[in-house]
Amino acid sequence: MLTTPDQMQTQERFTLQRRREGGSTPRMNFWGAEDEYGILTDVLLGTPANLKHLSTSSLSRKYLREAPCDIAVAKDQHKELIAAYEHFGVRVHYQSEDSALPMQVYTRDSSFMTPFGAVITNMCNWWRRGENFAAIRTYEKLGIPIYDCITAGLFEGGDFNVIEPGCVLVGCGGERTQDEAVQQVKGWFEAEGWEVKPTYFDPYYVHIDLMVVMLAEKLAAVCLECTAPDVVDWLKGKGIEIIPVPFQDTVTLGCNVMSLGKDRIIAPKHSRSLIEQVKARGFQVAEIDMSEISKTGGGIHCMAQSLRRE
Repeated sequence: MLTTPDQMQTQERFTLQRRREGGSTPRMNFWGAEDEYGILTDVLLGTPANLKHLSTSSLSRKYLREAPCDIAVAKDQHKELIAAYEHFGVRVHYQSEDSALPMQVYTRDSSFMTPFGAVITNMCNWWRRGENFAAIRTYEKLGIPIYDCITAGLFEGGDFNVIEPGCVLVGCGGERTQDEAVQQVKGWFEAEGWEVKPTYFDPYYVHIDLMVVMLAEKLAAVCLECTAPDVVDWLKGKGIEIIPVPFQDTVTLGCNVMSLGKDRIIAPKHSRSLIEQVKARGFQVAEIDMSEISKTGGGIHCMAQSLRRE
């Protein structure tokens, strides 16, 4: 049985810096995720109430030129996404809404979750920087402590990609996430005993979770055409099986899926290659039409932050 919201409040003491200098930060008692494929019990979503189609990435700029987002349809698609989480029994929490913030639907970027607390990031686009403050308010409301706040440079949560417990792939495109911040995050988590592998790519690809996403233990969706060969070798060296996602699907966010654990995922319905391959392995797949909302620059994984996984 899931813990009630009132019980959640007693689990941890909220603080703005839970991280211990030099490592050995204790794990949280209730909240937290040590991987991206355990059973998801609680997820943080935003709402598209104030959504605008802005120039946040090469993908969103392409659609601004050719076929701008139909915001009304995008909002309906997001309702379907919420319904999918609720169908699978995931408790949905919402980001503290602010009418001045048009991109809050992408909750992955303003923070990321660890077993030690949430990390507040440092956003690139000026119209998104306030999302970090809204995220702090959300975590305070939920009683989830902050591990620390990134201060060394720009860093967005889509570039913190947990591969398995104690092992993270950190992306750096040089624009949305900068190497100075990568090195800060690397130092923190290596002090906690984690393996941290940075990978560098062209900013066209935005975040590492557009190219590599864990589906289950030892199973990853990967775009082989745009993921660095040393990353592919590194994954294979860990015994991780790779399901290849075609490049054309990847650039329309077809690799950007959300694992719910127990061989269940939420995926964009156009990502046929990936969906057929995981169904052949016995996965349950909630196929959601994200064609309009994703024009604004992100996919299903970008729109969700794991708060608790078993």
